[in-house]
Amino acid sequence: MLRILIKPELCAGCKNCQVACLAEHSPSGSVWLADLSGGHGRPRNSVELNSRDLPVPLTCRHCQEPECVTACITGALSKNPATGLVEHDQGRCAGCWMCVMSCPFGMISPEALEKKTAVKCDFCQGRETPRCVEACPTGAICLAEVSPETGNNTTPGEAPKEEGLH
Repeated sequence: MLRILIKPELCAGCKNCQVACLAEHSPSGSVWLADLSGGHGRPRNSVELNSRDLPVPLTCRHCQEPECVTACITGALSKNPATGLVEHDQGRCAGCWMCVMSCPFGMISPEALEKKTAVKCDFCQGRETPRCVEACPTGAICLAEVSPETGNNTTPGEAPKEEGLH
């Protein structure tokens, strides 16, 4: 299974990943035409500063045992057994925000305008490579093969870093 691997030591804090995500989920699909004011959308990822004031890219981890799926009262969130991705069906979302409150990484948020449904990383469904990965100029966001059983990285030569926001 492919997962997004974060290498925080390579992050330059450019936020290209956020702009790419915003563009991918905008009606135009274009970086040039995306509404950057936050009124019509929001990126499903972020770049935050850690305790040493260094930038760290954040995105949904598509957890092995996702708390958001357990908390979802309507079944709008589910774990796809074939891909291992945590998927969100906006049509079933009641906007109760249980998923928002239960995500330990803060990677689910209310939709920007109407705030009636939640939004989260969808791994850019329909694309071979998520747009945030394509947009990262330093390789701080890349794809890695992980074990379906453990969720652990199996890409040779790649060791996950646990720097986060601590």
